[in-house]
Amino acid sequence: MTDTPDFTDFLRRIRAGDDAAALELVTRFEPLIRREIRMRMGDDRLNRAFDSIDVSQSVFANFFSRAATGEYQLERPDQLARLLVTMARNRLVSRVRRERRLVRDVRRLAAESSALDHVADGRPSPSEIVSRKEALELLKRTLTEEEHQIFELRRAGLSWDEVASRLGGSGQARRMQLSRGLDRLAQCSGLAD
Repeated sequence: MTDTPDFTDFLRRIRAGDDAAALELVTRFEPLIRREIRMRMGDDRLNRAFDSIDVSQSVFANFFSRAATGEYQLERPDQLARLLVTMARNRLVSRVRRERRLVRDVRRLAAESSALDHVADGRPSPSEIVSRKEALELLKRTLTEEEHQIFELRRAGLSWDEVASRLGGSGQARRMQLSRGLDRLAQCSGLAD
């Protein structure tokens, strides 16, 4: 395929869609293209986003579709090699840009996947929800009606003096009343120890 008549016939067969000619082209030039891509990639993180074979296949698909329309006027195999290598470089640049544009910036890919281990869910777990419900039920059963009112007013954000002005007495007395009720709750639930 080194002399012009053979090469011209080879290109004619490729344009005609000859499978044997296409296989010969891929067999002969794919190692050259893949080597060029791997050398240009340089960053191992890019290898995790896509492989040199992806770019190579894209180059050949593009070449075959454009060659079928007669777009290329090539006279020698070295011109074909330069064309395919240039197409591979351009395709690689496009792939890297697309990866970054799609917020898949390969610079953000970490070697370890432990980043998700540091993400905490702020919502309570199902067991925490059940535990809180049980604690509130125990609180309702253990506290007197007046202690429960004090608890709810404090939970609503009222100060001790505001609780006392609503229920009567002093803020200090209402604080001590709730404290005794919570101590009784701790005794009942076994938390006093």
